[in-house]
Amino acid sequence: MKKITIIISWLLMLVMLSGCLYPKEKLAQNRIPYKDQLNIVQNAVDQFQQAENGILPIKTKESSTPIYQKYVIDFNKLIPRFLAEAPASAFESGGIFQYVLVNVETDPTVKLLDLTSVDPIRELKLRIKFYKEKNGYPPFKDTLVPGYYLLDYEKLGYGENPPYVRSPYSQKNLSLFIDTNGEIFVDYSPDLFEALQTFENDYQTGDDIRELLVNHYDFVPAFSVPYTIKDNEPIFLTE
Repeated sequence: MKKITIIISWLLMLVMLSGCLYPKEKLAQNRIPYKDQLNIVQNAVDQFQQAENGILPIKTKESSTPIYQKYVIDFNKLIPRFLAEAPASAFESGGIFQYVLVNVETDPTVKLLDLTSVDPIRELKLRIKFYKEKNGYPPFKDTLVPGYYLLDYEKLGYGENPPYVRSPYSQKNLSLFIDTNGEIFVDYSPDLFEALQTFENDYQTGDDIRELLVNHYDFVPAFSVPYTIKDNEPIFLTE
């Protein structure tokens, strides 16, 4: 057990240090308003699509890739003909955002996937891995709905400080949960509830209401599952 604790400590230290190694000039460039950079990339994507008879400058992903992580922009296809370089805020330039497309069939629109959510999810998966190696299964706690579960974070060594992801929409702390396959997801229920109260909509039970966030903000809900609406509140969309 002591050996496992030491290994986790070293790995977590490496994760924290990796965020401190960006050159100062990159950190300064990342403070450029992302909205300006979004507009520049959108213009480049539009020009590429027009020049290439409707083809989009995206990376090839498996068909099973979650929808909001599926259409990642391939800057190599845009540079240098349509874009001088990838934006400083892009992952490819050392930034914290992955540039993705939504509405690819009807109106390809550039959005941002906030990669700051990756580290807490990666850390949680690492702790679950070590726990499973010893116990054979993750430390499930409560059932959210069949197939989605909360974890016993004390058993994973978090104590009274469970992991979370900072919302790109509200800056609130969003909790994490696990499914039966061991995948970790972010619970966007608080953001969806607020969006349902803020923006007019005609969603019905069975519709995926994550579109409400995508349509009104510059960010996609990364590492999310489908949600629908019931009594004007968000609930998990399950089969």
